[in-house]
Amino acid sequence: MLLRLAYLGVTNALALLRLLPMSDRDKDAEILALRHQIMVLERQLGGGERVRFNPADRAWLAALLHPLPRAVLQQLRLLVRPDTVLRWHRDLIARRHARRPRPRRACRPRTVRSIRTLVLRLARENSGWGYRRIHGELLVLGVKVAASTVWEILHDAGIDPAPERTSSTWATFLRSQAQALIAADFFETVTLTGARLYVLAVVEHATRRARILGATPHPSAAWVVQAARNLVMDLEDTGCQVKYLIRDRDGKYPALFDTILTDAGIEAVLTGVRMPRMNSIMERWIQACRHELLDRTLIWNQAHLLHALREYEHHHNQHRPHRGIANARPLRALPDPTTKPAALTHLHVRRHDRLGGLLHEYEQAA
Repeated sequence: MLLRLAYLGVTNALALLRLLPMSDRDKDAEILALRHQIMVLERQLGGGERVRFNPADRAWLAALLHPLPRAVLQQLRLLVRPDTVLRWHRDLIARRHARRPRPRRACRPRTVRSIRTLVLRLARENSGWGYRRIHGELLVLGVKVAASTVWEILHDAGIDPAPERTSSTWATFLRSQAQALIAADFFETVTLTGARLYVLAVVEHATRRARILGATPHPSAAWVVQAARNLVMDLEDTGCQVKYLIRDRDGKYPALFDTILTDAGIEAVLTGVRMPRMNSIMERWIQACRHELLDRTLIWNQAHLLHALREYEHHHNQHRPHRGIANARPLRALPDPTTKPAALTHLHVRRHDRLGGLLHEYEQAA
């Protein structure tokens, strides 16, 4: 636009120099001729077509015609209205002011990264907290920020408002109820002679502790009822507060089994027909028992099976880490991690074998 405007200025200056030696009569004649040409152009554009001016033309005409009074502008034969010329001049002045650098306003410093991380953590761990609640928690922790800052952090991270993210997932619900849940199930194995044995086991949801209630070739009603009594006494001795026991609809469970549990304050919850995922933790334990023990050894008889299961139960509860509880062990806490370079350079690890080396347990030597 600037190059075009300079070109128009030079050409019109040369035209002005050409007009200097001309007489007033010649100038009037030229003006009349130009007006007539404008009339012809207006007549040709009478079909509704619109004459288009580029920005340089607008700037030149606005600067040239702006000093003239409005009455004179109305008498001139222009392709545009006088109001349009005046608007072009206002746009030219506004564009010139817009190019001037504006003084920078003092703005608030950027929020510290650790505060942003803490806000996102509180929102992630507490789905029902809105930005006002998180702001209050920050004040309790001694972190002073504006509530609007908390809202901006959540908004920039794409976190929905609290009413839209308060719905609980099944994983969260089961994790909150895990202390009151245990699961039971039967699984079978075959001995070396072909005899079929049935094993009844129970797993606690919260700690992943497994209990082998027994193994028998004939799971009669009396045997299952006695296993239920033993389970209730074991839970009372360990102080385990259980409210629900999840089991399938196997016909091996007699009605008295649920009655004994009900008298102890435990309600039996039945899974759907052919829906093992409703008892997924128990099914996962059975799969691990088969993969780590039963599929890798030959069972001679019932006594051998009980011995192998007791050893695996001890290994499962005392040593084996479980991903469902952050790689912890059901009955033993994890040792403090070693970070000293000297201790990591010379590791003294011992191995303890169970079932003739079928199961390996490792621990640091004292």
